Amino acid sequence: MSKYADLYLVPIAEEKVAEYRKLAKAAGKIFIRHGALKYREYVASDLDPQGAYPFPKLVKLKPGQTIIYAAVEFNSESHRNKVMKAVMADTELASMMDGKEPPFDYRKMAYGGFKLIVDL
Repeated sequence: MSKYADLYLVPIAEEKVAEYRKLAKAAGKIFIRHGALKYREYVASDLDPQGAYPFPKLVKLKPGQTIIYAAVEFNSESHRNKVMKAVMADTELASMMDGKEPPFDYRKMAYGGFKLIVDL
């Protein structure tokens, strides 16, 4: 059971989602190979909630953009640190982006590490 997760919110042009999916699938395999317990990515489908602060405002979404939510799960924060060190040193990951422009703006990505507090 995972007790720690890295979570990401990625604003992305809707026409770039298919390209991003290919990249994310390849990256996810690298995370799993180095010990991550789960690697999941979701594309937004309902961004107009009633009675809540909407994600589009939170990430300053522009027309024609959507949001990717990603979660990578680990045993603990120290486990995450070990896995991330290996992932960042992986030459396959580096070669995936070598000389290529990413399908989204890294500067607009929101990220954080979270400890589990409820697990039903």
